[in-house]
Amino acid sequence: MQLQDILYSQGFGTRRVCAGLIQQGLVQVYESSQSVIPVRCLQAGAEFAAEGLRFQVQGVDWSYAEKAYIMLNKPTATECSQKPSTYPSIYTLLPSALRLRPQKGAVQGVQAVGRLDQDTTGLLLLTDDGKFIHRMSSPRHHVPKVYEVMVKHPLETRQVSQLLAGVVLDDDPKTVRAAACEAVSEFHLRLTLTEGKYHQVKRMVAAVSNRVEALHRSQIGGLCLPDDLAPGQWRWLSPADLARMAGESAAVCSNT
Repeated sequence: MQLQDILYSQGFGTRRVCAGLIQQGLVQVYESSQSVIPVRCLQAGAEFAAEGLRFQVQGVDWSYAEKAYIMLNKPTATECSQKPSTYPSIYTLLPSALRLRPQKGAVQGVQAVGRLDQDTTGLLLLTDDGKFIHRMSSPRHHVPKVYEVMVKHPLETRQVSQLLAGVVLDDDPKTVRAAACEAVSEFHLRLTLTEGKYHQVKRMVAAVSNRVEALHRSQIGGLCLPDDLAPGQWRWLSPADLARMAGESAAVCSNT
């Protein structure tokens, strides 16, 4: 594949823009997987094997990825929308290359796999793989999501039992149950859900006569939010991370 086409596929602009980056000497390529020092390439039409290619654009290291899979530690007071109404968009936390990766249709770049409310923090996945988004978001696949819930009033055994047995939300006659639920401490509830209704955690907690004061998603499937990923930071999902997602285990992670 031509180098300009590789850069285009990774979101560095139109083919003309990518060719300009190369011709200006702003692109360097690692000649092999063992290479430590990249080599400047000035030919936009130079041919490379895209799979496994590592390169630098304006001094920043990148690796070719046919599809992008990333995790973000969503901070509070941010919106999971390209066009936020009140708070900054979570997409402003990402580099432009991830936001501009070409896709079929009008949509560009990675998209959030589901949404978190503006005041909810924690693990958020983003990708440009539509099939992955469907598999992780569809209620038919029952992917467990673990939430750390801080509540206003002391937790009662009755409330935990009700959440496990099922509650009825104010505008939905269908009973909604927690896949798992435990009182970690007097005001800390750990709740696992396998579907994602609007404001579901807050409404379920309200249905058992309590109130959510803070909400944090710590886990999706078998993937936990790493302790060393600070709010607002992102990282690529590794092959091991993707394997954990495929396993979809809901076992509580050691770092929650």
